[in-house]
Amino acid sequence: MKIMVQKFGGTSVADLACMRRVLDKVRVPLGQGFKVVAVLSARAGETNRLLALADEWSPAPDPAECDALISTGEQVSTALFAMLLKDAGIKARSVLAFQAGILTNAEYGKARIASIDQAALRAMFQEHDVLVAAGFQGVSPSGRISTLGRGGSDTSAVAIAAALKAEMCEIYTDVEGVFTADPNIVSGARKLERINYDEMLEMASMGAKVLEIRSVEFARKYSVPVHVRSTFTDAPGTLLIKEDKKMENALLSGVTQDKDQARITLRACPDRPGVSAGIFGPLAEAGITVDMIVQNPSRDGVTDVTFTVSRKDLKKALAEVEKLRARMEGMEVLHDAGVCKVSLVGVGMRNHSGIAAKAFEALAGENINILMISTSEIKISCLIEEKYIELAVRALHDAFELGHVQR
Repeated sequence: MKIMVQKFGGTSVADLACMRRVLDKVRVPLGQGFKVVAVLSARAGETNRLLALADEWSPAPDPAECDALISTGEQVSTALFAMLLKDAGIKARSVLAFQAGILTNAEYGKARIASIDQAALRAMFQEHDVLVAAGFQGVSPSGRISTLGRGGSDTSAVAIAAALKAEMCEIYTDVEGVFTADPNIVSGARKLERINYDEMLEMASMGAKVLEIRSVEFARKYSVPVHVRSTFTDAPGTLLIKEDKKMENALLSGVTQDKDQARITLRACPDRPGVSAGIFGPLAEAGITVDMIVQNPSRDGVTDVTFTVSRKDLKKALAEVEKLRARMEGMEVLHDAGVCKVSLVGVGMRNHSGIAAKAFEALAGENINILMISTSEIKISCLIEEKYIELAVRALHDAFELGHVQR
């Protein structure tokens, strides 16, 4: 049995005309002898509408009840699309999370998939050619509906593809693939034919919105080939696969930007063993993810520690460090939400020198000050003032000539 998984986002299923276009996309693998799992998101704007309802009814919506509410968006999409398929003479049925055996942990609102009952899905294929699965949702250990967080339908699709050992997972969206930069910022941004898992993981974590980061983690862990393409054209997209030798020839794959950044500085922090653990331990326990960290050289027994968090976590992070400040005489807490991060990503960094210097020169040429720097084997990230974000992306894209195919 050949299986293809296709995921369609909110803009792809926004209305009847859009769903008819999706129907045409599903017909293609059916005509090639595939069984198809079509994973659908809620229609565009529906999740936000439901979240607004929750906020209207409750000042602090219960996470489990909120999941029960917002998961209905995907259920509407799957039922409507299954009707469309049946009217077209295709053997299809809708499938919700409990029917597919998509089990998660109990972190409502950001649940993680623990297992999928692939046997149940394969059994459904005995009578149906297309299974229309609700993305974004699972079932918690207590049997309640759970949701996977923003972009969770990507994760649903790749996880189902991994469980079923599908030949391909196609992620349909409103863009034609993965580009060297945001085409809305850089007019000369180039669509990549292929990208490896590690590069895509870095790009997703650095702000690229094409794929949700956990879907990339699943793809890498289970070697699921993923094709990112547009619902609205027939153009080939970007193939996400394992790294090969050809990929190493390209110096860089792209430049990304992330506005979801806030900077916190602890001035005159005691410089002694255990203080860093005392700072970042409570943040971790509070569920706050810390990104960049810089500690200045010690002076007279004190130092400055600066780190970044998501803007949505800024208030909670400040509350945690304020507890610390109350116990440490002389320590000052500063914060700034007017910052952003620009990043260069590419496996070619492993074998080429001078990339950081060239990047810094490009930013200096536009009089852009670098506030913080972090690196990995295939990434360089710079924290800068938010007002310079578009200028910085264009400067880096031009400096490395990413609009041209690298040989």
